[in-house]
Amino acid sequence: MTHSNSSLLTGNSSGALDGYDSGGNIYKPFSVFSVLTLTLLAMLAVATFVWNLLVLVTILRVRTFHRVPHNLVASMAISDVMVAALVMPLSLVHELNGRLWKLGRVLCQVWISFDVLCCTASIWNVTAIALDRYWSITRHLQYTLKTRKKISNIMIVLTWVLSSIISLSPLFGWGETYSEGMKCQVSQEPSYTIFSTFSAFYLPLCVVLFVYWKIYKAAKFRIGSRKTNSITPMAEHQTYLSQMVFTARHATVTFQTDGDTWREQKEKKAALMVGILIGVFVLCWIPFFITELIVPLCSCDIPPIWKSIFLWLGYSNSFFNPLIYTAFNKNYNNALRNLFSRQR
Repeated sequence: MTHSNSSLLTGNSSGALDGYDSGGNIYKPFSVFSVLTLTLLAMLAVATFVWNLLVLVTILRVRTFHRVPHNLVASMAISDVMVAALVMPLSLVHELNGRLWKLGRVLCQVWISFDVLCCTASIWNVTAIALDRYWSITRHLQYTLKTRKKISNIMIVLTWVLSSIISLSPLFGWGETYSEGMKCQVSQEPSYTIFSTFSAFYLPLCVVLFVYWKIYKAAKFRIGSRKTNSITPMAEHQTYLSQMVFTARHATVTFQTDGDTWREQKEKKAALMVGILIGVFVLCWIPFFITELIVPLCSCDIPPIWKSIFLWLGYSNSFFNPLIYTAFNKNYNNALRNLFSRQR
């Protein structure tokens, strides 16, 4: 099986001839496309870091955010900040070197471990937020603030523990991340591939799809139940007392209906936010995890440039997460404005 060293940044798409450096090694000059791609990827890393850091600073500075579900958002922002700070820069260096790893075995193991840890934690944090929204919509009476805080803290701990187990397993002999020929990649051991891909993506994927289906059903049922709860008018020949009773009851029912309408609007907004969060998560990660599962099992290979595209598409999910969440939360928008206005 031959291995091509082309990547997003070193592919010689412009048709320029290969040259030689002072040591006699072959190198490929960067094309205009490569320079533009490098700039965009660097901007993506910086924007991901800055935006998630702003979310974290906002949560820390605003007292009203020191509770559920903002602790789940903070956990997600931490994982996404780590992706931008610890994973993306070394991945960019990897691309610059034509997907060859020239920084040694130890740094390769550190990079891969942080890659798997941070990306898995980001995925499971999205799942935890979806579960929290699901329970708050469908079980708002039983899902009290105390219960919600306890469950959210448990989900955060489980997220990071599971992510750590998946990321550190290769360090204890379950496959190898660094191989001869300066290749640095996630362990290709078939048993580890099945365990890691299902634990890091396919299981949370099933959970979030199930959750969104249940949220959709609950919202549809609530709207349908409202339509059937209509009030029939009183007969004209009833007494004045009966009319007073009807008026009182009508006022009560009208008040409850208005409350339900407010809750429905809140639930629709939450359902839309969860739906977009899940949709972007699936679109960003599914190409990468399909190839990660199939390639080691079938002993086949795909062009390195597609590996790079799928990997950076997955990384981009860490950029979209805070944008989606803050876009549907006016409190975050107001807090961010206040943060910048104080700085001035």
